[in-house]
Amino acid sequence: MESKRHILPIIVFAQFCGTSIWFASNGVIKDLIAVFQLDNDALGNLTSAVQFGFISGTLIFALLSIADRFSPSRVFFICAILGALSNLCIAFDFNNYTSLIGLRFLTGITLAGIYPVGMKLAADHFEKGLGTSLGFLVGALVLGKSFPYLLSIFKAELDWQSVIYTVSGFAAFGGLIVLLLVPDGPYRKAAQSIRLNNVFQVFKPIAFRKAAFGYFGHMWELYTFWVFMPVLLGHFSDTYNLDWNVYLYSFYIIAVGAIGCILAGYISRKIGSSKVAFSALSLSGLSCLLVPLIFLSGNPALFFVFMMIWGLAVVADSPMFSTMVAQSAIPTLKGTALTIVNCIGFAITIISIQLLTHLKNEISLTYLFMLLAAGPAFGILYKLSIKKQPLL
Repeated sequence: MESKRHILPIIVFAQFCGTSIWFASNGVIKDLIAVFQLDNDALGNLTSAVQFGFISGTLIFALLSIADRFSPSRVFFICAILGALSNLCIAFDFNNYTSLIGLRFLTGITLAGIYPVGMKLAADHFEKGLGTSLGFLVGALVLGKSFPYLLSIFKAELDWQSVIYTVSGFAAFGGLIVLLLVPDGPYRKAAQSIRLNNVFQVFKPIAFRKAAFGYFGHMWELYTFWVFMPVLLGHFSDTYNLDWNVYLYSFYIIAVGAIGCILAGYISRKIGSSKVAFSALSLSGLSCLLVPLIFLSGNPALFFVFMMIWGLAVVADSPMFSTMVAQSAIPTLKGTALTIVNCIGFAITIISIQLLTHLKNEISLTYLFMLLAAGPAFGILYKLSIKKQPLL
């Protein structure tokens, strides 16, 4: 029996609150660089620390089957509180580069109990229309990541520490409302014991592998686009002597992805998750290749509209791949399956983020983003290689 309709909005809002700590340092990166005397690679390195923490956390969660053995609501709450605390510590005066990296790493670990566990909660409550439910859920994730940029717009009223305090408060509140208002779902099937080979067991169904490899290609592009997109906007603004508010435009371009996720969820009801996922993956991959052409046109309106379309498409496939993963996973290992796929996917993001971090001084930003097309190309080519076997 499907859960009551009010459950989904609560999970969605809690996911927005909990994941707002993900890009907290990105939204105040200029202040962090100035106050703690960080180098110019701080943006990529601090973001990679979060990603590495998330990978470590998801690996632990997957090996111990935490999301399948314990109440997902309680796991979400505990991780949201710990994440809020680790994020809050960024604002303390005693920090240096090493401590900031460590705090971002710890924040990443706690996010392993927020993002995939939030999807597990939705999957446990809603079997029919799961694509639509996850569309809203990933949309909340996207808004959560854009939230620090929105707060940073109000620098005249809020100092950078207040941005950190606000985001941390939201994360703690998100965990609390899940604990109080979201019970275990009717479709939850708890695992009874720890089996370390569960990580390998989840890859047995061929439909699961298809969904997972599409997701991995998508992840090569997504987070690196989000991290370096403000840099690209700043480069365009400087090149053509524009007075752009990069934080505001970054918020728009990331946040529009939430609309893409929700639209993808509804469209999937008509044509299926697979078609929507690979259509969005193709569009975002094409966008990677078109960046130089649009940039060199020098047309601010055209460039901004292009970035908005890219921002919409780049994440629209995420809830679709997650839906395919959840629906094709072994029922008693659904939480582990979602977690391990996230783990591998985010490991891939570290490689692409660090690649662009090291190449941004060697290759013009006008052309650098073309490297991100490798991810969508991989996902699409993998799909074509198993075309004869139907996807979900």
